[in-house]
Amino acid sequence: MNLKLPGIHHVTAIAGDPQQNVDFYTSTLGLRLVKRTINFDDPSAYHLYYGNEAGNPGTILTFFSWPRARRGRRGAGQVTAAALSIPPDSMSYWVDRLKSRGLPLSPISNRFDEEVLSLVDPDGLLLELIASPITSRFDPWEGGAVPPEKAIRGLHSVTLTEDAADPTSHFMESMLAFTLEKESQGRFRFSMSEPGSAATVDLQVDPKGSRGAISIGTVHHVAWRTSGDEEQRGWREKITGAGTHVSPVMDRQYFHSIYFREPGGILFEIATDPPGFTVNETPAELGSSLVLPPWLESHRRSIEAALPSLRTSSASSAKAGS
Repeated sequence: MNLKLPGIHHVTAIAGDPQQNVDFYTSTLGLRLVKRTINFDDPSAYHLYYGNEAGNPGTILTFFSWPRARRGRRGAGQVTAAALSIPPDSMSYWVDRLKSRGLPLSPISNRFDEEVLSLVDPDGLLLELIASPITSRFDPWEGGAVPPEKAIRGLHSVTLTEDAADPTSHFMESMLAFTLEKESQGRFRFSMSEPGSAATVDLQVDPKGSRGAISIGTVHHVAWRTSGDEEQRGWREKITGAGTHVSPVMDRQYFHSIYFREPGGILFEIATDPPGFTVNETPAELGSSLVLPPWLESHRRSIEAALPSLRTSSASSAKAGS
């Protein structure tokens, strides 16, 4: 079996207050809340998914909400930035939009011939908006708070930070079949098997940096796409055969997942594209109510009572153009 990872499936980070999280990602960034559920391993916490209208793999940012957790610290052994793709001519729009909301912005930089605007979300998570000339394979959400012609098109890339390039770079090339495309000032850019958006990984080497601490405001893990269960089994056999511990296959309702750590300690996931977010909601209903997995449905009353209230209707129905 010729195993290839076509791109990023999703990025999962840790948030504090869930209402603040919903308001920022829907009203400020204009993403759609495509799934409101709970952390299957901790039903006392929300798990919130944002993406384009259909919630396509490659557009998804997800958050575990743990309001009482400490603030994390970015550093080596982490995914330190999640980059989102915006249309090439939309950078000035986004600068004006974010400044009007009082968000501190770093100066626009140029990285591998692409404009990059860095910002942090309300919890301190480092985000990047990249004006990419590469045509996105994803359609924006036309019902969101940002005009469709300026709207985020999905994930662009992630930045992994390590204190040395190897053994992480060797693992990415030899085990995951990523291709090293470019290098500049300690940043190594890898491509995945499908050219285009959500198929880029940067490895940033920071030999003097401290180790990161994963908690609020940091990325918990990054998931790579695979086409289905058969290919996922092939990946599990390949990685375990090389001596890396891999979790059993886990049913996440919207995809099946396996987890493992690369040599530098970053948690990786390989997630299947199917079945997708419409497995238990219609396309029109996505994100409109709390959805529980079947094995927790009998506990709905107690789960809902323990979760903080969450207003989603105003943000989710915001009109384009604001």
